[in-house]
Amino acid sequence: MDAKSFALSGSSRRLAALLGLGLTLVSASSALALGTPEQRRACTPDVYRLCAGEIPNVRAITVCLQRHKASLSEACRSAMEQAGY
Repeated sequence: MDAKSFALSGSSRRLAALLGLGLTLVSASSALALGTPEQRRACTPDVYRLCAGEIPNVRAITVCLQRHKASLSEACRSAMEQAGY
């Protein structure tokens, strides 16, 4: 194969750039949705115990934790309340 075989066309480069931008935006919004490191530490055991099937979907995990509020550890319940849930 020559160098031309590996080169991206103009439209392919634009598509790759858009995909990269989209992934960056999704990562940034997911990082913001995860809460503080302390909140993540408080709720990680509860996520694995109650919502493991939702990992890695942050929104689904949040909904799951809200649905299981009565079963949350005190630390996670407090963290969820601090986060406004």
